[in-house]
Amino acid sequence: MFTGLIREIANVQSFSGSTLTIRAKHKAKLGDSIAINGACLTVIKVSGNGFSVELSPESQKLLAIENYKNEVHIEPAMMMGDRFEGHVVQGHVDAIGTIKEIKNNGNSFDVFIEVDAKFIPYIVPKGSITIDGVSLTVNDVRTNSFRLTIIPHTMKETLFKNYRKGSKVNVETDMFARYVSHIISHQKNALSWDDIDSISARY
Repeated sequence: MFTGLIREIANVQSFSGSTLTIRAKHKAKLGDSIAINGACLTVIKVSGNGFSVELSPESQKLLAIENYKNEVHIEPAMMMGDRFEGHVVQGHVDAIGTIKEIKNNGNSFDVFIEVDAKFIPYIVPKGSITIDGVSLTVNDVRTNSFRLTIIPHTMKETLFKNYRKGSKVNVETDMFARYVSHIISHQKNALSWDDIDSISARY
């Protein structure tokens, strides 16, 4: 589990076949789970200045793989007792989004991202979303896109500073929205408010 708060912008040393080698300050251990651009990956090798992870063919098919070069966001998995910030992030990328527009408002940036319309039900206005591993708040939702507002600090300190119109990004939708949708879709009878309260209480 992750929080969507980037701990480091690391450098890609190499990406050959299924092995991605990262040069980072973070001292990883063999078997650690680390979110790289929002995708939870397992450390298979450790070196003096970084670590390597393996991306299966399935992962490479589902991720915005063109972003796994130069610089990447990394966040180690939470440990028991860690302070919880951001929001609940699994590191399971749901979709690849396409940046349609970045609008500079002076003291903030509006970022419009397009996704397949089937993912829109899991994107909640004023709810949380993860873009390339960054925890952000959704401002509004449209038929097949949504808008984020990003403060200058986040724009400067993350890879958002490199994104342009047409850039692809990894999108993880809200976990609770996915769970509730799945439960409701498999209910034979309509849920009561007591049922919904019960489901919410489990998380």
